[in-house]
Amino acid sequence: MSERNRDGKRNAREALREQRAREQARRRRNRALIAAGVVAGVLGIAAVIGVVTVDHSTRGTGGSANPAAAPTGATGKDSLVIPVGAADAPSVLTIYEDFRCPACDAFEKQFTPTIHSLEDSGQIRTEYHLVTLIDGNLGGSGSLNAANAAACAQDAGKFRAYHDVLYANQPDEQDDKFGDKDTLLDLADKVPDLKTPAFTRCVEDGTHNDWVRKSNQAFGNSGFNATPTVLLNGKSIYGTSPALTPDSLKAMVTAANKGKQPGTATATPSS
Repeated sequence: MSERNRDGKRNAREALREQRAREQARRRRNRALIAAGVVAGVLGIAAVIGVVTVDHSTRGTGGSANPAAAPTGATGKDSLVIPVGAADAPSVLTIYEDFRCPACDAFEKQFTPTIHSLEDSGQIRTEYHLVTLIDGNLGGSGSLNAANAAACAQDAGKFRAYHDVLYANQPDEQDDKFGDKDTLLDLADKVPDLKTPAFTRCVEDGTHNDWVRKSNQAFGNSGFNATPTVLLNGKSIYGTSPALTPDSLKAMVTAANKGKQPGTATATPSS
């Protein structure tokens, strides 16, 4: 083989190696660009998800990032309790209720006079937790709107009276009548001096809606799953056997308060 032929073959092999090297480098660059694009896409998706999550959580609290506005005098963890009766009463009756709940209405019709008597004599302080279970199960906004209106009544110092009026006029469970704010304002006429411009504005604006939602969320995290849930000094007493009666409730409170002084706070007027 001539020297010229050997040089030609050598040059051809070197050119082929250089071409393969360039092709491998191009492929590496492409892979790097693709990988960078995937990372950027993932980060972009994550950013979108983050925005959606934040926006969803904001909507879930009434479209506001501000803290939930608790009604005047609310107590307990995160100010989610509306108290009725003497602050220094020796026993505490805890009630989780939904204003659309027919079982809550049955409870109130049976026990309201007894509860008021125990409150007024300083034997118990009742702590109300407002729940929107029926709105969640059946749709509508009656549970939320009624609870907000009750919180507005608490601002006016008339929670107990308005609470009783709502249960005395509770619509059928399937009828979301309390979703109509005009209905709630009309019922306020049954409580002397409640329907003021401030109360009306509070009801119409849903001032305490976020607070009600927060109260309902706390109920969901409590381990309880039905309304009414009724506790005496932390022990569940309703829906158990033997069935609770007004007389047995009074007997339980008397036993729990043995040797203790009644509370001294002034009684809350009823409707």
